[in-house]
Amino acid sequence: MRCVLQRVSQARVEIDGEVVGSIERGLMVLVGVGQGDTEKDCLALADKTAVLRIFPDEDDKMNRSLLDVQGQALVVSQFTLLADCRKGRRPAFTAAAAPDLATELYERYCQRLREQGIDVQTGVFAADMQVHLTNDGPVTILLESP
Repeated sequence: MRCVLQRVSQARVEIDGEVVGSIERGLMVLVGVGQGDTEKDCLALADKTAVLRIFPDEDDKMNRSLLDVQGQALVVSQFTLLADCRKGRRPAFTAAAAPDLATELYERYCQRLREQGIDVQTGVFAADMQVHLTNDGPVTILLESP
């Protein structure tokens, strides 16, 4: 499982011009579920997302977590994070999980964040979405399960 975390001052997801998810200060999270990923992987990455200290404190040091700053999360499924570009010019997506498993673990990731008190907004699984964000910092972190 792979998650790209982007610290944002705002972010939103649109489908056909309609906003389906929107946040202010927090994290834009792109989630890619791979074959063989488990609920254990999902929960570990959600827990890490909530407590990773990537927000500034009063001394402008990255010492605060999403929980500490009471930030929001906009979580979007992104199977293209599992792209294999080692051969040829067209990415292969054979490492991506089947849609049923990917949906289950994506939704469980969101649920785990909510269980910790985080306001979670989402895109729509497998939809053609337009993502708009203001990356704050910029800060972008890649999390991967083993």
